[in-house]
Amino acid sequence: ATFNGWLEIMADATDAKEIDAQPEYEINVYSLVYFVLFIIFGSFLTLNLFVGVIIDNFNEQKRKLRANGPIDILMTEDQKKYYNAMKKMSNKKPTKALSRPRFALPRFLFDLTTNQKFDTFIMICIFLNMLCMCLEHYNQSDTYDLVLEYIDRFFVAIFTIECVMKLIALNFKYFTIPWNLFDFIIVIASILRGLLEEIIEKYFINPTLLRVVRVARVGRILRLVKAAKGIRILMFAYAVSVPALFNIGLLLFLIMFIYSIFGMSFFAYVRKSAGITDLLNFETFPNSMIVLFHICTNAGWSDVFQALTNDQPPDCDPTIISPSHKGDCGDKIIATSYLISYVIITSLVVVNMYIAVILENFSQAQEDVQQGLTHDDYNMCYEKWQRLDPSGSQFIRYDQLSDFIDGLQPPLRIPKPNQLALAAMDLPICEHDRIHYLDIFDGITKYFLGIFNVSIANSEANTSIDIKKDRPKDYHPITTTAQRQRELNLSRMGLKGFRTNVERRRNERKNRESIVRKVTIDEIIESDELETPTLASDDNQNHETNLTTPT
Repeated sequence: ATFNGWLEIMADATDAKEIDAQPEYEINVYSLVYFVLFIIFGSFLTLNLFVGVIIDNFNEQKRKLRANGPIDILMTEDQKKYYNAMKKMSNKKPTKALSRPRFALPRFLFDLTTNQKFDTFIMICIFLNMLCMCLEHYNQSDTYDLVLEYIDRFFVAIFTIECVMKLIALNFKYFTIPWNLFDFIIVIASILRGLLEEIIEKYFINPTLLRVVRVARVGRILRLVKAAKGIRILMFAYAVSVPALFNIGLLLFLIMFIYSIFGMSFFAYVRKSAGITDLLNFETFPNSMIVLFHICTNAGWSDVFQALTNDQPPDCDPTIISPSHKGDCGDKIIATSYLISYVIITSLVVVNMYIAVILENFSQAQEDVQQGLTHDDYNMCYEKWQRLDPSGSQFIRYDQLSDFIDGLQPPLRIPKPNQLALAAMDLPICEHDRIHYLDIFDGITKYFLGIFNVSIANSEANTSIDIKKDRPKDYHPITTTAQRQRELNLSRMGLKGFRTNVERRRNERKNRESIVRKVTIDEIIESDELETPTLASDDNQNHETNLTTPT
């Protein structure tokens, strides 16, 4: 059932005949069906139930621990989502951005090495270097070997130039970045390998020992973790699992320690045969630990079992003088109980707990991705923040808030126009129109989750994610974005009312002026009409007078 030695047993069964009859090659071929069915139902199905039961009980105990814990108790689902998001957010703080050098050459190299195209070029070189390392093969010609050596030196030169350029551009700040420190170690090791190879050959030491340095250069491909989201999820699940895996390893070591003591007590003088050799035996504690580690992987434990169960001549000699009362013989009952119990406890239970832990943490990482907010999202926020706050003051101006929110990547991005969303967040505004990064990140988290009015009543949960303690001393809110928006709306409404009133009065004045102008014109016209006949009559009278007047 443990897949150990079953092929040999199946081969013997296909050659078996009646009792006390000589075996014949593949005379009993139909016995293969028996072994195939047993492997399917006994190993693939039943034995894997151990894994399922262990994982299920592990998850159940973890759920009970969370349910009875001080944090999750009395918390709603929205509060749990908010709590998990705030834990991710509070893991980092804004840092100072790398300052751009003042001198021409360092400034040029700074702009060049911080460009995304430069990183892409280095990644391509790493891939090509790996490809060339894979082209080596057995019995290659001297010319082929020389070409690969020159290509390797070419890539070493490129990586060295990259290192020197970043050192000139960043100065001592180069070593504050972990990836740069890793690259620097690889470059130095590669250079030393090239310089010391001739010295090593001179003193007749195998130079291939330093080829491990070239293999270490492949580790630079881990920089792709920053760009590959799927790889980051796997790496995150593994990193979170390390403490639990360490605890399981301690448990496994304790079990191996106890069984090694028992093994040294019962099987220290067993004759070396089958699985018991000069290295794999129970004569000393280190050898016992090696045997037990070998068995917990289901590798060759049947051979060890065969050696420990030899209790009759000629497989052993019970008359040999030894501290054991059985000479160099084993014991079938003790060996059977010893090995079967050890295989069940270690191989089927403890080792499968590793699978349970990794699957649990991977499922948690997948849930975080499905929930929509991950560590990568908040890391992106911190990177965007660093551009607006290069000094690391933890504040930005209120007039920069809209651009900052619009410049984020989904799912936290709120495209413009976003004034109403910022007002809904009700973010505190400090003196000099400054906003703290924790208030902004808290606001966009609540906006994404759609839980503006959420609050965590649990005191320990509040203590574990208390963002107030991370705020500087000059944090003194005087207003909020909602109040500022209300003031802006009121000012707009007042200005609009003022403009409307001015326009209304202007229109009334125009109407009055037009009425007055119309009345004046009408009066003038009427007066003209009245004056015109009078003048005509006066002219006639004057004319008549002139006619009657004598000469």
